[in-house]
Amino acid sequence: MSQPAAQQLQQLLGRFARGAVFLGIGGSVLQTSLYTVDGGERAVMYDRLQGVLPAPVGEGTHFRIPWLQSPSVMDIRTRPRSISSVTGTKDLQMVNITMRVLSKPDVEELAVIFKNLGLDWDERVLPSIGNEIIKAVAAQYNAEQLLTQRDKVSRNVRDSLTKRAKEFNILVDDVAITHLSFGTEFTKAVEAKQVAQQEAERARFVVMKAEQERKAAVIRAEGESEAARLISEATKQAGSGLIELRRIEAAKDIAGTMSRNQNVVYLPGGNQMLLGLNAGR
Repeated sequence: MSQPAAQQLQQLLGRFARGAVFLGIGGSVLQTSLYTVDGGERAVMYDRLQGVLPAPVGEGTHFRIPWLQSPSVMDIRTRPRSISSVTGTKDLQMVNITMRVLSKPDVEELAVIFKNLGLDWDERVLPSIGNEIIKAVAAQYNAEQLLTQRDKVSRNVRDSLTKRAKEFNILVDDVAITHLSFGTEFTKAVEAKQVAQQEAERARFVVMKAEQERKAAVIRAEGESEAARLISEATKQAGSGLIELRRIEAAKDIAGTMSRNQNVVYLPGGNQMLLGLNAGR
């Protein structure tokens, strides 16, 4: 290879190397200039000259000025959180309440949320205001009311928490009490009350049963008295004929009973009937 050709090749390789360097730098700059916002997310842009920009950036791929601008991606989907609190009721009973809260940030106020609370806004706000609301609501009810009016308590907590969270630009979708337990003393008191109620119901049943038996006895006595009166009147009207009929019916019943006894032997003899016991034979 001639010397001019070698020089041209070296120049070409040098140009290619410089082009590759510029291309790499350009690709790196382009890569750092682009960012992507996924579905269910928004980006808050921090500008070194203007601070946090007020308008959130929607879904898709976007351009930013490297070093000068820095995006922070925030999840705007509804997320669940459990909040537990031990507090006192109106009748000074200790109760352990756990509630589930579904919340999300206000999209229009993401810049304010980012500046005041940061990316972990739910961790900074919800546990504190949740405990505050639970204690305030539980103090309005007796322990028994917390059990029997659970839906009403949940609505009260939801309304109060929704209003309180709105001050921090947080939207509350739903609040539900998932766990409710009392201290040992209250549990024993409830069990004793249930036993007393069962005993009262049992005593009420015994009284009702005795009353029904008394009414039945009165009705039976009235029936027997009426029957005796009717028999007496029939006897007066029929004379000795009814008495003779009753005597025959009684004799028939006695004869039927004795005929079923294996130890009785019947020996007819004219108009008389001899009865003998055959016991021991």
